[in-house]
Amino acid sequence: MKNTVLALLIGLAALPGWAQLGATTGNLDFDAERGRLAQERKVIDERFKTEQAACYKKFAVEDCLKDSRQRRRLATDDIKRQEAAINDFERRRRGAAALDKLEEKEVNPRAKDSQAQREQSLKSQQDREQRAAEHAASRAQAASETAEKQRQFEAKQRAHADEQAKAARRRAEAPAASQAYERKLQNAEHQRAESERRNAERTKPRSAPLPEPGAATPP
Repeated sequence: MKNTVLALLIGLAALPGWAQLGATTGNLDFDAERGRLAQERKVIDERFKTEQAACYKKFAVEDCLKDSRQRRRLATDDIKRQEAAINDFERRRRGAAALDKLEEKEVNPRAKDSQAQREQSLKSQQDREQRAAEHAASRAQAASETAEKQRQFEAKQRAHADEQAKAARRRAEAPAASQAYERKLQNAEHQRAESERRNAERTKPRSAPLPEPGAATPP
């Protein structure tokens, strides 16, 4: 059984959060793992509520809500797969322990097993341990790949949401920018006309002074 647990622990090393082990028993801390998954589920639910509230403040509400539900479903499915892996691992370990106990009862301690029988018994035990370790490693790899896909999906969704928000801001700011540009043109035109008027007044020739009353008119 010691070799069985060791092999399974090596296979599960790639699964996030499965590094918690019982220091004295050498077994996986299943209660701690289930507590961790419950906490992750709580975080997902709280994040979902926050995202749902934020979606109602965005331009594309339905798309935002749909993406939020999709992220929650993927994250929850990943937790379910980890929980199933824990339960399956625990069942297999109990089954292996029961088989070992049954074999110990069937063996007569006073009987002298032949070398071939001992080797066959050892090989059977190693085969069981190998199959259990391979199965657990496969579950761990699948969970790791799912988590990576989830991270990539969320990154794409965030980038898409940012682009939509920028486009919405540009559409909202366009009328104000157009009005400001029109006012700028009008001010420039007014200043140009005023400048031309002042220049014309400065360059206009002065008229001759009027003759004084009673002055002789030149012949």
